[in-house]
Amino acid sequence: MARRRTPIANERANGRAPSALLQALKRGGSLTIRELAQDLGITYEAVRQQIAELQRAGWVTGANAAASGARLSKPGPASRGYRLSVAAEHLFPKHYDALSAELVQQLIESFGGEGVVEILGRMTDARVRRWAPLLQSLSVKQKLKALCSLYEDKDAYMEVEWKDDAPALIERNCPFLNVAQAHPAICSVSINTLERLLGCRVVRERRFQSGHGRCVFRVRLDQPRPQSETFTLEPAESQTRPADGPAAGPVSRRAPKPPTLRTWPRRAVPDRQRRGSR
Repeated sequence: MARRRTPIANERANGRAPSALLQALKRGGSLTIRELAQDLGITYEAVRQQIAELQRAGWVTGANAAASGARLSKPGPASRGYRLSVAAEHLFPKHYDALSAELVQQLIESFGGEGVVEILGRMTDARVRRWAPLLQSLSVKQKLKALCSLYEDKDAYMEVEWKDDAPALIERNCPFLNVAQAHPAICSVSINTLERLLGCRVVRERRFQSGHGRCVFRVRLDQPRPQSETFTLEPAESQTRPADGPAAGPVSRRAPKPPTLRTWPRRAVPDRQRRGSR
């Protein structure tokens, strides 16, 4: 059953900033209803009602009196503390994408482009190992439908489109957009994963990086991918489709254009690192 949405509790779905009560719990860590009422300057009953709603929505959870720091002579409802749930923590600013982009950049600078490509290949291997058993004995249509959950389970923004016997997976909500904008080669993980799972070539005809507002992964059912082929970087967009239309005719990725030094600087591992690894 879908969770009931309320004006107060449905913070994330409405895209609003966390409520004053949630902000108070963020600052205080764990507080009783009475402490929250004093902090917010509202009545005990008003806080109690909001807490009840926020608990039903999954943003607030109970905490014992010791956790809240309350010193009451008699245990009871007034001594019960409340704190943010793990889910509610994500209502507050997080910078995972900036951290991830910086981590990739540091990997490039430390190990060079070849080292990062090796890591992307391992990421692809992990995804293939996870997905391959789930797709066994499925038809192509069933596989494509299942792969709509490649990025997120039951992804509401991924769909399958059929065009001239060349289906496409269309993703309208890139879950790691900022990192992909900074390091487009990361998208090669998706390309290689899809090719290995489907056994044929996959071409990205539309890209978030080019301002299209979506990624279109065109599946070339008539172009098998050799099982022995290893991880390869996605070629530049100009090699996969005309500037003003979809890809024209078969596209080969057997010899992709190498990444630029600006995008994937190739630096030798410093001597101190080589010595430390011995």
